[in-house]
Amino acid sequence: MMNRSFLAALSVTAAAVSLPAAAQFQKPEDAVKYRQSSMFVMGNHFGRIGAMVQGRVPYDAAVAAANAEVVSTMSRLPFAGFVEGTASTDKGKAKASIWTDRAKFDAGAKKMQEEVAKLLAAAKTNNLDNLKAAFGETGKTCKGCHDDYRNQ
Repeated sequence: MMNRSFLAALSVTAAAVSLPAAAQFQKPEDAVKYRQSSMFVMGNHFGRIGAMVQGRVPYDAAVAAANAEVVSTMSRLPFAGFVEGTASTDKGKAKASIWTDRAKFDAGAKKMQEEVAKLLAAAKTNNLDNLKAAFGETGKTCKGCHDDYRNQ
């Protein structure tokens, strides 16, 4: 049986998740930091898989799967941080076209998450060739979105 403090925490979490994304951040800068931090962690763990795929470090199926789990979790987080008023013209920052072409941006996010799910499944097969194929496809979706929506 669940205790009351757990249920209270769950209720608060559910309420926060159900708020509009903009309401979850005190300032626009907080939304930017949130999405950048999420992407940083995701990219770091994706890079660890990439090092194995590229032969720079020995392939270890357990390590690949553990990193793919983190990538999978993180792939769902950054998009809450793409709120109105957080575009920039600075290199590496989000373009304003995210908000003028939101449907395409959201479709790209969904595609990336689908490819990450395939990456996770491939990582769990204990087969480096499967991992290489899934890694390449996942990387393409990341690059496509960055090419379209990140200032170069």
